[in-house]
Amino acid sequence: RQVPLAVVLPETTEQVASVLRFCHENGVRVVPRGAGTSLSGGALPLADAVVVGLMRMNRILAIDYADRLAAGINVVGISHFSTFLKNTESYRRDLRRAEYGDERDPEIAKFFEEIAPLNNAAQIRSPLFVAQGANDPRVPLSEADQIVDAVQGNGGDVWYLVFKDEGHGFA
Repeated sequence: RQVPLAVVLPETTEQVASVLRFCHENGVRVVPRGAGTSLSGGALPLADAVVVGLMRMNRILAIDYADRLAAGINVVGISHFSTFLKNTESYRRDLRRAEYGDERDPEIAKFFEEIAPLNNAAQIRSPLFVAQGANDPRVPLSEADQIVDAVQGNGGDVWYLVFKDEGHGFA
């Protein structure tokens, strides 16, 4: 391990761009660093470099993949956590609430509404392939049905394959 020329902790993409521009213009090497431990040696500081720590950049504000994706694939996918928790097998419900959040809590319910693929189906512009087991005890068939209906209702192209004798996964 070496002491770098500097350690920079930007919080915005503009700050990252500014640091990279400065380093490029001045011939200074850059070592990008996430929040890991560097035990694998992938982001070890160099004496003649600036370490750019990206751990403060911890929020995704927007992603637009529409022009990069040829198609989407949904295999036994949850289209809305609230309907998933309502319709999943009862013996799994409390375990999933502990894992994903309890939809009966108003804050969690609001968050589920915001992130639900079902509520964002109008943004799905690439063709979508949905595969679901009809007897899935983990993710009910209704999760696939409702995303297919929503995307098709928005004029989207969907190929829907239901495995009538399968559960969560296919043989």
